[in-house]
Amino acid sequence: MDKKTIVIALGGNALGNNVAEQRVAVAKTAKVIVDLVERGDNLIITHGNGPQVGMIQKGMEYLAQKDPTQMIPLPYSVAMSQGYIGIDLQNAIKYELHARGIDKKVSTILSQVEVDPADPAFRNPTKPIGSFMTKEQAEALEAQGITCMEDAGRGYRQVVASPMPKRIRELETVRTLVNAGHVVITCGGGGIPVVCDEEGRLVGSNAVIDKDNASSLLAAMLGADFLVILTAVEKVAINWGKPNQEWLSDLTVAQARQYIAEEQFAKGSMLPKVEAAIRFAESGKGRSALITLLDKAADGISGKTGTVIHA
Repeated sequence: MDKKTIVIALGGNALGNNVAEQRVAVAKTAKVIVDLVERGDNLIITHGNGPQVGMIQKGMEYLAQKDPTQMIPLPYSVAMSQGYIGIDLQNAIKYELHARGIDKKVSTILSQVEVDPADPAFRNPTKPIGSFMTKEQAEALEAQGITCMEDAGRGYRQVVASPMPKRIRELETVRTLVNAGHVVITCGGGGIPVVCDEEGRLVGSNAVIDKDNASSLLAAMLGADFLVILTAVEKVAINWGKPNQEWLSDLTVAQARQYIAEEQFAKGSMLPKVEAAIRFAESGKGRSALITLLDKAADGISGKTGTVIHA
């Protein structure tokens, strides 16, 4: 069996909403990861951080109510979430490797992902973060220049931009570790969003990077063979929830673009995953993206299930 380099993107929601839930979740995830290690593949793990960074931001907001100087900027909260998730995931994988008698290193790399300060997303922030507020509280923040919007009938929340990732600043560190045989965990939560100033310094940006977009870029830059985007369904479907719903096993980029034009994929869930898969599939010869369930990752890579998107 040929060794493959595979980037696996885990969803933040699959990691639980608190420490106890996360530890249970990562133990399950570690078994799937080590199954792939036993195949001989090179693995790079990315993950979302929605519930986790939300928890950190709420804690910071609570402190700031008593002392405004205690409020932590969003990029620092993303960094905290990378460490918080990474250490549990890293240790769970290490334990599973040890239990199976496999001598392999696991490393977590805090990653900064550069974005373009001129990205149109900064003019139209849409990503909700932090606690829910009343309309009056939101209006008070708006008066301070902080954008807020109503969120699905549950109240108002601050919204930030979600720009496209342009460069992973720790890419060569990740590449070195992968080449040395490590399982690498990186680009958590899409990476810590940064811009590069005129003097070459990296400055945190008040933004959230989509983790599937960051994973697609990472996989392309590493020259990976497979991008695996794990989600809540085994396969992508068209006509979702309708009598003529159809599960899809194989999609060319052209077919995927046609379904996007037909608005077959929901904007807040499957659409960004399919778009990220397309970008990776187009990034180099022989590259494919797989969208499936965590439990089906190995079968999907073997061609037995999931939705494969390719050129």
